[in-house]
Amino acid sequence: MVSLPEELQAREAAARQRMEELQAEAAELAVRLERARADLSRWEITRETVVQVLAELSAAEAVPEVVARDASDPKDAPAPHGIGVMAVPPWREGLVAGVLPDVYRDIVEIVADAPGPLQAKQIVPRIRLEATTAKIEGTRGKLKRLVERGWLDEDTPGRFTLARHYGDTGRVNSR
Repeated sequence: MVSLPEELQAREAAARQRMEELQAEAAELAVRLERARADLSRWEITRETVVQVLAELSAAEAVPEVVARDASDPKDAPAPHGIGVMAVPPWREGLVAGVLPDVYRDIVEIVADAPGPLQAKQIVPRIRLEATTAKIEGTRGKLKRLVERGWLDEDTPGRFTLARHYGDTGRVNSR
């Protein structure tokens, strides 16, 4: 006959064994879930990139030349099929945010409406993206491109504001 303390000890050991098995299963599921999240993120980025490239190519075909070019100079000839098309043109006097691709225009308008400098991680949810590392880094790249082209300033690393130009009213005209 088994004593009560021995029976309780046996049941405790069985419960502990089952808990350890479930923890191992949970750890395996967590690894599989993280892999699935990474796969999903890559597919989302791929889809968004393809959509953006197609939109930029369509916009490039629809937008007439802004500056007349000398056709005799081959380096100034337009590239065929959108190759080498600059989707984010350099800022110049009279140019409005409406010429930018949608996501860039949204970013400029968000930064323009902000009371102070913004970081990429603050902009991502405002452009209706999930705040994942991939989306934040992608947005940071867009912000850096807007800085390079004169639309935004980055006075402090990682903090972006609307670029100030001579005679600039500070407002973004998206029309």
